[in-house]
Amino acid sequence: MRRITMFNRVSADGYFAGPDGNLNWVVPDPDVDKAGVAGIPETDTVLFGRKTYEMFAQFWPRVAEDADKAPDPHMPGRETREIRAFATMLNNATKLVFSRTLKSATWKNSQLVPELDPGAIEALKRKPGKGMIIFGSGTIASQLTEHGLIDDFIFVVNPVLLGNGRTLLNGIPASAKLKLAEAKPYSSGNILIRYARSS
Repeated sequence: MRRITMFNRVSADGYFAGPDGNLNWVVPDPDVDKAGVAGIPETDTVLFGRKTYEMFAQFWPRVAEDADKAPDPHMPGRETREIRAFATMLNNATKLVFSRTLKSATWKNSQLVPELDPGAIEALKRKPGKGMIIFGSGTIASQLTEHGLIDDFIFVVNPVLLGNGRTLLNGIPASAKLKLAEAKPYSSGNILIRYARSS
C-alpha cells in the first residue's frame, strides 16, 4: 500500500502561511533540507491544490536543470544542492492537481483532477508505486485528513509567532488520534515533528 505524507512548515502559533499566503517568515535550515532530500527516493507523486500548484509551478520549473546548485525559495541569494535535488524531484514527479477552476496544468507530468474522490485516492494508494506527498494545499490536505487518507503528518515548526495567518487543517468533522513517530530539534530553532495516523 502506497502512503500519503503531508509535509508543511508551520509557525509556532500554528499557521502555515501569512494572511496573504506569504512564506517569507520560514526559517531556512540546511539540516531540514538534507533530511528532506533523504526521503526523495521514496516518493514519486505530489498532490496539490490549485493555489500551491500555481505557486510551485511559477518557481520550480525555472530552476536551471544543469546547475549544480539552485536558489532557495525561502532565502533569496542562497543556493544549495539540496534545493537542486528538490527541483529535480518536483519536475520529474507525477503531479495531481485538484481544482474545479484551473483550466489547464502545463507543468511537466501534471494531471488536472476536477474533484477529489476519496475512493479514487484509496484505489491509487493500492496501485504499484512509491509514496505520495502533499505540500501546502490546505483545502486538499483537510479533505484527505477527513477521509483518513493521510498516513504521515510532518510538521516543521518554525520559531516564529505570526499572530495571524492561514491555518492548515480546517473543517475536519471529528478528532483523529495521531501517534508520535519522530521529534527532532535543530540548531536553527526549528523542530521536525512526524506523526503517523493511528489505525
